[in-house]
Amino acid sequence: MNAKNLIFIARVLSILSTPFYLPLLGLMALFSFSYLAMLPFNYKLRLMLIVYVFTVLTPTLLIHLYRRYQGWNLFQLGFRERRMIPYVISILCYYLCFYILNMLHVTYFMTSILIAALLIQVVCAIINVYWKVSTHTAGIGGVAGALQAFAFLFSFNPVWWLCIILLLGGMVGTSRIILRQHSLSQVIAGFLIGMVCAGFAVMKLSVNLMI
Repeated sequence: MNAKNLIFIARVLSILSTPFYLPLLGLMALFSFSYLAMLPFNYKLRLMLIVYVFTVLTPTLLIHLYRRYQGWNLFQLGFRERRMIPYVISILCYYLCFYILNMLHVTYFMTSILIAALLIQVVCAIINVYWKVSTHTAGIGGVAGALQAFAFLFSFNPVWWLCIILLLGGMVGTSRIILRQHSLSQVIAGFLIGMVCAGFAVMKLSVNLMI
């Protein structure tokens, strides 16, 4: 495989693995492995649409408009000092989604996913002031952490899913290194931050609300 094809594959992986998909993937896991699978299909579809609009579509469009306004390409937007506004945009969008779901009185297991995603974004934004960390691998690490927490809460075996997530995390991390957006340490740190934040947020909120 030549370098041009390798870079093209890395770009495709980076686009498909945007960290904005974390809440949506978390909902899909809940609707597959927990008692929430019994909810009406139309209700689940409506919730997933709301989450998609406010955690994927809206922040992606706003960040794209911000980048075009500044006249930057995707590589230039990746500079550490230029990442704070995108962080703020995504945090505000995630909070708005959390607020809407609370207004709809959805179960706390679903809102815990948004809290986990918010926590990951906030921690990455704070670290970004001093050091650039990979939000792509943080998002995948968040899926791994949330999956382990829900596996504990709902007593299902997550091993095969974790294997898939770890494989995907390795591929995405490698793509970010190939594209020269991150170093190996930044990729690994992002994954660990996501896993710890998501696992802590889901477990802490769930246990507190069950008491």
